[in-house]
Amino acid sequence: MPSSSFPAVPCMPSSLPALSALCMDLPPANTQVQHTIAQREAELTKPPGSLGQLEEMTRWLGGWQHRTAPRLEHVQVLIFAGNHGVMAHRVSPWPVDVTAQMVRNFEHGGAAINQIARMAQAELAVVPVHNLTPTADFTTAPAMSEQDFLAAVQVGFNAVPQTCDLLCLGEMGIGNTTTASALCAALTGQSGTDWAGQGTGLDTAGTAHKARVIDTALAYHAAHLDNPLEVARRLGGYELAATLGATLAARLMHIPVILDGFVCTAAVAPLAHLHPNALDHTALSHCPTETGHTARLAQHLRMRPILSGLGLRLGEGSGAALAIPILRAAVACHTGMATFAQAAVSEKA
Repeated sequence: MPSSSFPAVPCMPSSLPALSALCMDLPPANTQVQHTIAQREAELTKPPGSLGQLEEMTRWLGGWQHRTAPRLEHVQVLIFAGNHGVMAHRVSPWPVDVTAQMVRNFEHGGAAINQIARMAQAELAVVPVHNLTPTADFTTAPAMSEQDFLAAVQVGFNAVPQTCDLLCLGEMGIGNTTTASALCAALTGQSGTDWAGQGTGLDTAGTAHKARVIDTALAYHAAHLDNPLEVARRLGGYELAATLGATLAARLMHIPVILDGFVCTAAVAPLAHLHPNALDHTALSHCPTETGHTARLAQHLRMRPILSGLGLRLGEGSGAALAIPILRAAVACHTGMATFAQAAVSEKA
């Protein structure tokens, strides 16, 4: 049985090279715990594998928590909010004021995520990053200075509670689907057209304009796109950098993570380009469609969504929080079901 003590809280690196080195030296899951969980699953009163992905979730949770009996007593939802200088190009039909207005809505309990988090018995915290000051326009300058990027990563790094059993990440930032698409295009060596989507309501002409803006940024930063952290700094956003920091801290503290859709997953994609197993402690909550850019990113990162067929595309951590009851069901079945021996049920011949 693994120790119940928490791992030491790591220190946040103070430079990009140090952050890169930390990202390439990540602790693995506890495979012995996963083996023990699998052995118990084989003894429970059900046909082998009949709970499907729920059984995989239990092994995933236990392996990263280092617990043979995984638990979800303290589930934390974090929403990072930030603004984007690329909005100078009108890449969203929504005004930038909406970011701050929605932060207040979250704080007053009036958004969808407030209701879903309450239903899922999860704590919710909203973190405005860099005081919601916009990044620079990434078509003419790096979105963030190295100092500001590292500070935003640290905001996310420090926001993860040490006692957390599961971390669910969400975001709020008008214009951040453009930023997320730019990150994906840079990391995959593709174009704005390959990754730009309708976001929060663009028409065909608006989506084409968004793609051209992304291509302008890719051309401007072309000499630096072979470094994943430089991609995150030059084309990312404050809330995306905080999401990366929170995901990294969770890995170092043995905390599994659920990512909410396209923007959150794009935010942490640089980690997967630094270390092939960097996102093994994460799971994707949902893809709005089977063919959209979220699904393409999931395929690129070898991730399978927990939820499907619901058409979710809100963001704000709503999909991640909605996945919590599924994980609670997985844990309840694993820890509460009787074995064949306990229930005196005959096993398959």
